[in-house]
Amino acid sequence: QVQLVESGGGLVQAGASLRLSCAASGRTRSLYGLGWFRQTPGKAREFVAAVKWSGSSTLYSDSVKGRFTISRDNAKNLVELQMNNLKPEETAVYYCAASWGLYLYTTSNDYDYWGQGTQVTVSS
Repeated sequence: QVQLVESGGGLVQAGASLRLSCAASGRTRSLYGLGWFRQTPGKAREFVAAVKWSGSSTLYSDSVKGRFTISRDNAKNLVELQMNNLKPEETAVYYCAASWGLYLYTTSNDYDYWGQGTQVTVSS
């Protein structure tokens, strides 16, 4: 089992930055990747970024490439998402997810564990 706890959400103005953290615990040594998704009411969870737990590989959605940076600190069992130049349409609940799989996945069904989510609100 793996437990994930997100933090760092909040209310910011458009153009501002925010840093989300995801603390992982449990059987983290066997994880392949950790990802961030976001979801608004009535819509499916949208892939944002993913990072290989024991390596440097990263993957980003086209909409955040160049503005968001995902990183991990294995010693602290922490994955972070630095979000710059936020836009109002990026208001959502942001979720951290972990996968046992062999690749960095962009589909929510490929992730095995989820955090409870943290709200990010970007005002215009």
